[in-house]
Amino acid sequence: MSDGISIKYSDVAVFSRGDGVETRLLVGKGNAADTPFTTGTTVFPKGCAAPLHSHNCAEQVTILSGTAEAMINGKTIQLGALDTSFVPANAPHYFRNTGNEPLVILWIYGAQDVTRTFTETGETVPHMSPRDQV
Repeated sequence: MSDGISIKYSDVAVFSRGDGVETRLLVGKGNAADTPFTTGTTVFPKGCAAPLHSHNCAEQVTILSGTAEAMINGKTIQLGALDTSFVPANAPHYFRNTGNEPLVILWIYGAQDVTRTFTETGETVPHMSPRDQV
């Protein structure tokens, strides 16, 4: 059983996703072996988005700052700071920065081993692997 961990955001390594998009893994199997989830943040510069994709597990996304267009299972909605969404496993979705400032999201996956399947190509890659780009 784990004693728990505390994480200083400034100490978290940045994973560059392309087009200036940056992801930080906060809690996952790499630093909390017995966690039942994976969580972190992604920052999208103005106009940037992840391509339409799905995951092998459910996901919660909370907008920390900025504004976003979210598309989940074919439904589009505008979101702002502290708005939260639930994305079921295998549901196609994206989040796009629609504002003039960076969009910062907090994501929580309901699994330790997360994959991303790109809707356009059907390719499935491990989350935060070299092929997990925008």
